[in-house]
Amino acid sequence: MATNIGMMDSAYFVGRSEILAWINSTLHLNLSKVEEACSGAVHCQLMDAVHPMMVPMHKVNFDAKNEYEMIQNYKVLQDVFNKLKITKHIEVSKLVKGRPLDNLEFMQWMKRYCDSVNGGGLHSYNALERREASKGGKEVSKKSAPSQPSTKSSTAAPKSQTTHNTRRNNVSITNQPVKASRPSSSGGPACDEQITELKLSVDSLEKERDFYFAKLRDIEILCQCPEIENLTVVEAIQRILYATDDSASVVAEAQAMISQHQRESELLSPIPELPEEGQKANNPKRKHIINVDVDAAAITTLSPRQRISDASDVHCSGSPLVTY
Repeated sequence: MATNIGMMDSAYFVGRSEILAWINSTLHLNLSKVEEACSGAVHCQLMDAVHPMMVPMHKVNFDAKNEYEMIQNYKVLQDVFNKLKITKHIEVSKLVKGRPLDNLEFMQWMKRYCDSVNGGGLHSYNALERREASKGGKEVSKKSAPSQPSTKSSTAAPKSQTTHNTRRNNVSITNQPVKASRPSSSGGPACDEQITELKLSVDSLEKERDFYFAKLRDIEILCQCPEIENLTVVEAIQRILYATDDSASVVAEAQAMISQHQRESELLSPIPELPEEGQKANNPKRKHIINVDVDAAAITTLSPRQRISDASDVHCSGSPLVTY
């Protein structure tokens, strides 16, 4: 199951329109934006559709307007995750704000998870009946159902045209251009979709900006360490970090600092001297080698008379054992 999927997974490249179509068809809703599901009630019912009778729908509040009411729905969802041993982290503080990008990412994960369970087969799920057990579920079902007054007005329109007098018909004709001009001023669904896409791109750029700013902040903290803050390389890096313009001269100055430091270090380095070992190798000295083992072996091989004669040669003077 897709309990943990990376940010570069194909699940996070599913479009907003496909996500909305999947939610509306599965739960028989009429959502026009993904962030309308920020209350958490839709997520709870999606888990109920995948795992029947696992979610206590009587604790779900579809009429949640405040953040504390939405948090209660996410608590129900977290309890279901714990029962199913799903390790997905729910960023409740971001989701309840209704930000489009955060809600889209979490709903993309929900779709991937639901598709991975039983092949995404949710055809036998009665969404309307299960939603009636929750708070505000009936009102949501009524809003999502096709509106009946619109059909009645469409059928009653021909009758009103035949019964009304010519004066009222003229008034209705004059009002038609005004009514027709309203959709053009509001922009229509195409304009709303473009605004949502722009919001998503802004949120994505803000996340990318925060990521790279955090990296630069880590480099700045590292450069402020007492062990390395006085190094020339660190000073060059700080010059680039604290530059107020984006000209190439800043990088050239930093490179000049490093090259100048290298030249100064080469000038101040001492002249290398020949090692003393090389001189000793050129003038070898004679060494006296004394092999005690060889002398002892030679003594043992001598006859007793030879040993006495040798001893007499060495100790002949003043020795009481030697007679002449």
